[in-house]
This record gives sequence, C-alpha cells and structure tokens, in this order.
Amino acid sequence: MVRAPSLGILPFVIWLIVVACDGTAGAPAPGPAPSATAQAPAAAPSPAPTPAPLPPLPGIVVERVAGGLQRPTFVTGAGDGSGRLFVLEKRGTIRIVRDGAVLPEPFLDIRSRVTSSGNEQGLLGLAFHPRFAENGRFFVYYTAADGGANTLAEFRVSSTDPDRADPASARVLLAIPDRYSNHNGGMLAFGPDGYLYIALGDGGGAGDPLRAGQDLANPLGAILRIDVDAPPASGLAYAIPPDNPFLGREGARPEIWAYGLRNPWRFSFDRQTGDLWIADVGQNAREEVNFQPAGSPGGQNYGWSIMEGTNCYRPASGCDRTGLTLPVFEYTHSDGCSITGGYVYRGAAFPALRGAYLAADYCTGAAWAIRRQGETFRADRLPDFPTGISSFGEDDAGELYIVRDQPGTLERLVVR
Repeated sequence: MVRAPSLGILPFVIWLIVVACDGTAGAPAPGPAPSATAQAPAAAPSPAPTPAPLPPLPGIVVERVAGGLQRPTFVTGAGDGSGRLFVLEKRGTIRIVRDGAVLPEPFLDIRSRVTSSGNEQGLLGLAFHPRFAENGRFFVYYTAADGGANTLAEFRVSSTDPDRADPASARVLLAIPDRYSNHNGGMLAFGPDGYLYIALGDGGGAGDPLRAGQDLANPLGAILRIDVDAPPASGLAYAIPPDNPFLGREGARPEIWAYGLRNPWRFSFDRQTGDLWIADVGQNAREEVNFQPAGSPGGQNYGWSIMEGTNCYRPASGCDRTGLTLPVFEYTHSDGCSITGGYVYRGAAFPALRGAYLAADYCTGAAWAIRRQGETFRADRLPDFPTGISSFGEDDAGELYIVRDQPGTLERLVVR
C-alpha cells in the first residue's frame, strides 16, 4: 500500500459540534403574551461558564513491541492482571505477547471455523468476560467458513494451561447471515453495565443495498447489547437486557442498542466515564466518530444510509434529519480513506493525554485526538501515525497500542 504524503504537524483544527439533530433542542418555551400593565424587565440569565482551556497535547509516536504477526486485527489485555497481550490474527488465531515476545503456540486456533478470503473477513473481535480471572470465559467474533455468517462464539480457557484456550468449549451464540464479504463490523466489548456489546456492519455492498442501516428488523448496521450471564431468552443462546430500547417493539430486533451504522471500526467505552465512542467507516466521502454519553437509554440512530457523516447520502440532498444523531467529528477523503477508532486514554504514563480519544486513518496515518468540553468536542490533528493501523488496543492499565495489518506488528504509543 502506498502511503500518501505526510501532512506534517498542522495547526490545530477545531471542530465544535453540538450533539443535536436540529436547532430546536434546548430552545426556551414562548413566554406569556404581554400584559397591559407595565412590568420591570426580567433579569438577563447568567451566561454559561466558559469551559476551561484544554491543555496542549504531547507529541505521540509509536514504538515496536513485536513483529511476525499474520495480518493482526485487534489487541487487548485480559483484565486478569497477568500483563499478557492477546493479538488476533485475521486467519483465525489468537497469539499471546508476553514481555515483548510472541509465544510460539497460539492461545486459540479456529482457522477451520473462519473464512478470511475477503479483505474484511476473518477473526475480528475478542472480549474477555469481566470475571475472566475467575470463570475463564471469553468471546470471539468471526466470519464463518460455512457461509460467511457473522458469528459470535464463547470459549473457555484450558483448566490446565492459562496460555491455551479449550477448543472443545466452543459455543456459538449468534450467527447472522451475510450476503457480501465486506462491512462485517466485528468489535466486541463489555460495557460498564456488564452487558456484551457487538458491532455489526451493514452487510456490505456499496451504498447499503440491503437498506440494513435503517431497518430495525435487521441486526446488521447496528450495535447489539446482550446479557451472557442471565438465563437465555426463548429461542436464543443469551438473554436480552430488560432495558434494551427496542425490546417489545413489534418488528424490531430486541438485541439492537443503536443503529444507522455503516461499518463501525471500532467502538470503545471510556473506562473512567462510561461514555461510548464509535468510529464508523464512510462510503466515498466522509469518515466519522459518533458519541453516546454514559447513562444513555440507547436507541440512537446514527444516520446511515440517510447520511454519510453530516452530508445527505440517500437522497443526495434535502434528506430528513429528524431523530438522527450526527457525528461529533468527521474528516473527508482528502485526509484518508478509512477510519480506525481507538480509545480515550486513561493510562498513567502520559497525564497530558488523559481524556483524549484517539483515532487514525488506515490509508494515510492521519491521526486526531478528540476531547469533550461539555456538549462540544474539539479535535486536534496529531503528527501522522504509521499507515495500515487495523486496530488500537488497551492493556489492563489503560496504556494504548496499535496493530498494523502490514507488516504485521504490535506497537505501543509513547510520548516524546
């Protein structure tokens, strides 16, 4: 892949986007009709306090940790205090990196279950149960060899070797048929509420030919939310959280938490606040970051395929934005081709970076740090990262890493 010319360190780009779908939100109600009796004018409301200025961001570079990986798609810690990093390989293996060395034997090898022939297919997601240290449960997302279905499966660690999973423990929880090889989503994460969240793309094909993004009867183009600890619901291998926003609505999938997404790659929860950040890959023009505040009841419609970013897509002009939640940040394809979403930094090593959400472009390495100020968001352009970032990842302490599709490396973010 040819890297676009570096854009260098540009002046700060400020995006101030209020997360609202129209200009009426928060508008004061009309006052009473004027009285014939003269009255003293009401005191003017006090102005809203100006947010404190954000501290300058440090310079961020990457430092190689390990190489020799086969098209890595994700990296994460297990939350068990072991210090191990678990790296997914597209072909269907999970490798352990300990003290900078890739262990010779994979933690899990499910190549026989996985198809990775399409560029966006393969082993795409991994989430360890919040009590993994006690119960040994973890969950993976992959495109299945027998038909390409987007598949969620549960496994358990071996009872005799903590560095090996038990392949016989496999249990498929969800298999969603998919007509095309692209837009498979794949991110898995447990939320602060203990439920498992699952990102699904719109099923592929240009322009959402399935119209999945706006179809509540279709789980594609959505983030699902399920309970993997409660007794399963009738006909399912999992339970539906009782406060899911579309539970009980006729014609809607009860697992859906949010929808209107094209190919969310990736989402993450702020480990301090619980806010949800979603990077969604665009069609031909715009890449975007969406936001859901902690405590949200869910149900947000992020717009695809009515919108691509803040632009109308279907129709190309005059689209109805009623009820849509627009992105808090976007960039055009003059800066890249495909967004890779990251995490809000909450580690201890770089205090000046705390609270910043990082994202980068796969093709150019263009990178941004996005920080929330009340109801607005500011995005600062960073020096370019390397190209080919297939995913960011967090270790147990909240320090950030990247994996690069080509040349197959794991790297950590460091501040200079």
